[in-house]
Amino acid sequence: MAGVTVPAVLAPLVRGSTYRRGVHLLLGGVILLPYLLLGVAFGSLLRSGSSPAVTLVLLAVTAVIAVVPAFLSATRTLEVVAARSLLAVDLPDPAPGPVARETRLRGALWFAIHLVVGGAVGLAILVALPMALVFIVARLGIGTEPLAGFRIGPLDEHDTGWLSLIGVALLVALGYAVAGLGALAATMAPVLLGPSPAERIAALEAQAGQLAERNRLARELHDSVGHALTVTTLQAAAAREVLGSDPAFVARALRVVEETGRTAMADLDHVLGLLRDGERAGVAPPRTLADLARLVADARAADTEVELAVTVEPEEVPPVVSREAYRIVQECLTNAVRHAAGAPVTVRVAADGDRLEIVATNPLPGAGGGTGGGGRGLAGVRERVAALGGRMTAGPDRTAGPDGAVWRVAVTLPVGTRRVRGAVAP
Repeated sequence: MAGVTVPAVLAPLVRGSTYRRGVHLLLGGVILLPYLLLGVAFGSLLRSGSSPAVTLVLLAVTAVIAVVPAFLSATRTLEVVAARSLLAVDLPDPAPGPVARETRLRGALWFAIHLVVGGAVGLAILVALPMALVFIVARLGIGTEPLAGFRIGPLDEHDTGWLSLIGVALLVALGYAVAGLGALAATMAPVLLGPSPAERIAALEAQAGQLAERNRLARELHDSVGHALTVTTLQAAAAREVLGSDPAFVARALRVVEETGRTAMADLDHVLGLLRDGERAGVAPPRTLADLARLVADARAADTEVELAVTVEPEEVPPVVSREAYRIVQECLTNAVRHAAGAPVTVRVAADGDRLEIVATNPLPGAGGGTGGGGRGLAGVRERVAALGGRMTAGPDRTAGPDGAVWRVAVTLPVGTRRVRGAVAP
């Protein structure tokens, strides 16, 4: 064949993977031996004519017991390990928990094929290998006794030259057979031992869930630490301006910096506890709508005038919605403090049937410019709202003030089919 070199043709015979795969095939033949011995034993019992009915009952029970290992999850796990080690196939570890019927059937089919092919390869090696060696050494005049009276077609024991060629051909054919069957096994292993479509979908869903959880934790860190840094930076800057003239203000500013830092550390401890598997105990609980008063107090301590109107009982809001609503309000206050320092902020949290509405407004500096935000803040809010299936608008509100320079963030979050009861909070 054009373009095929002799080394390429002989490569399967000298490649290490061929012999590793051959060992894997022979393992199937080794496992097949007990089944063959049982078959021989029952065959002898049936030929002896001793109590055929009892023999058939024993045969049926033995057959059931012999079939069971093919369907065990432990057997599939061992086959996966063997395929990874000897066939060099990248197979994932079997998923924990109950095994689907389809997975058991595919594992049983692989087990049966492994035994049959392994038995055939083992038989071929036991027959062809000694015969080939006898043919080859007979050419050297060694061990010619096994060939006494031997005849195959026109050849007899005296045609040692032709017999030696046949011996070499047998070895080469055996090598190519092992290489081909090993390559076929490596190709079929992912199909029969790999995860089923349902398991792949479950793994993808779990991976997507992990990515979503990491994304949520990243938003938690951004909102919590970003808010704390904004407050502490403004407090430190204001304290530096009046360091020599207003010690009381400096003391208040330092107290706010301390409390804000302590709150941020608690939030950071919560997020890190979620990132470390198995470390849930002792972790600070996440912030919810019940913590809005403390959040507003921190913003007011940063010389930001905040008007908060909450007309919903926090405990009546589902925990996940309450947690995300708190972070949304926090981000709105952080943006107001960062981009419109000193401007009053109005925050309204209200229930409207099966929805929770959050509206935050603050005048923008200047006559009508600015965006009132930037960076990852509003993007994080949009991600939170989208994850809960809500709606959000953010931008200048030209109808809210006399100069049209009002920034407004409006968020609507679904809270389920039940109606949320409202109660005015101070």
